[in-house]
Amino acid sequence: MALLEVRNINVYYGDMQALWDVSFDVDEGELVALVGSNGAGKTTTLRAISGILRPRSGTIKFKGIDLTEMKPHEIVESGVAHIPEGRQLFPKLTVLENLKAAAYTKRARERFNESLDFVFRLFPILRERSSQLAGTLSGGERQMLAIARGLMLNPELLMLDEPSLGLAPKLVQEIFKTVKELKDEGLTILLVEQNVHQALALADRGYVLETGRIVLHGTGKELLENPRIKTAYLGM
Repeated sequence: MALLEVRNINVYYGDMQALWDVSFDVDEGELVALVGSNGAGKTTTLRAISGILRPRSGTIKFKGIDLTEMKPHEIVESGVAHIPEGRQLFPKLTVLENLKAAAYTKRARERFNESLDFVFRLFPILRERSSQLAGTLSGGERQMLAIARGLMLNPELLMLDEPSLGLAPKLVQEIFKTVKELKDEGLTILLVEQNVHQALALADRGYVLETGRIVLHGTGKELLENPRIKTAYLGM
């Protein structure tokens, strides 16, 4: 049984359908990439998993438990952390206060010190900036803090939505290096990215979303070598 099982979900914004019968799995310890162009439905998929949106039909199961009727805070408590696009930090709180605020669940509080040590080892700059206001950090530092906040929840599944968005090329490389380190630590990751080459190069498996439908899937290597991917997403 997969850690995360998404089966035939149909998701709407009002009367407008955004996802059509989307199905995929994420196994424990895997990094699965969900790629596609703007408006393809990638963020909508993560919102459905985290309970922000409720599918009209289909099921989403995590560790065999149906999430589709659960509230977002219950899904977080079950072990799913969603790091949304745009970072969404508390700009007038310090780095440390942001991390403390993130650790609000029972499972997070129980391992707070261990998680804090881990994120400071992963991002030494955040330790140096611990008393600095989040709103004064650089773009790359804000993204590091956003990821660190998700890790403070002590998740079993980490969902990353466009972690490289808006960053300079050098910082993009640093963020993907961090994602690889998390994968090497054994964390299960569902990665949404417009940077198709970087995401698939790192992924165990990938799924391609186009206009709300999964149109391709395979290993990261298989998708990188797929002529359709090369033409549509890699400019080859």
